[in-house]
Amino acid sequence: MTSNDLGDFLRAHRARLRPGDVGLASYGARRVAGLRREEVAVLAGMNSDYYARLEQGRERSPSPQILEAISSALRMDDAAREHMFRLAGAAPEGERPQPRETVTPALRQLLDGYPNAAAFVLNPATDFLAANALADALFSAFGKRDNMARMTFLDPAARTFFTQWGRAAEAVVAGLRHATGLDPHYRRLHDVVDSLTRASEEFAALWSSHTVHGKTRDGKEVVHPDVGPLDLMYQTFDVRGAPGQQLVIYHAEVGSPSSQALALLGSLHATRNRESSPEG
Repeated sequence: MTSNDLGDFLRAHRARLRPGDVGLASYGARRVAGLRREEVAVLAGMNSDYYARLEQGRERSPSPQILEAISSALRMDDAAREHMFRLAGAAPEGERPQPRETVTPALRQLLDGYPNAAAFVLNPATDFLAANALADALFSAFGKRDNMARMTFLDPAARTFFTQWGRAAEAVVAGLRHATGLDPHYRRLHDVVDSLTRASEEFAALWSSHTVHGKTRDGKEVVHPDVGPLDLMYQTFDVRGAPGQQLVIYHAEVGSPSSQALALLGSLHATRNRESSPEG
């Protein structure tokens, strides 16, 4: 983490845009990628020196009106806009408590109520807090099921497990970046980001892009060594009463080959567990 997260975030978004993207004519040689600071200031209707001070960290208390103008100028989506407001200290923090690291018995029971879906609970740092049997089976391809971000970037199995590894990696990093805006003082999240930044150049490059989103639904194509390709859909739900926890459910279309393969995977995993148990 840096002491000028807002400035870093603004620079990253400015670098993604070209003059033509925002209806401006391009002129002169450009020393850096993207828009010039002066162009952002014009689009936002503000003094260019003031905008420069924001990026440089010399101005740290922009008004909500200024932030709205910048989000419009830089074509931010809702997730990026929300994150920028939080970085600037302008979004209402309320009394949001630190994320809980334990799962209630009721939630664990709920996980087991999804026999045909892989269901698990993550904290904002993407640590696994709980998982049902089918989730254990699905992620058995990895050496250890402990932290989704670590698994994606540091476990070699991820490169073959995720059919579109680059897309999966980008989604994990964007989710972590979104979480830092919601829980900026959550120590575990900072530790995960710091350790992955040191351990993975790919993570460090994606982290520096300042992409933000908190997807709630998307497709996921994976290849499991036991049953082959699986075309899945995942959905994410915030756990009410446990701020920061997310219930994630991976499922396949009913009656599809992926649904049959997922059921077979669960059966294989259960058989192995019985055979390896002391009673087995």
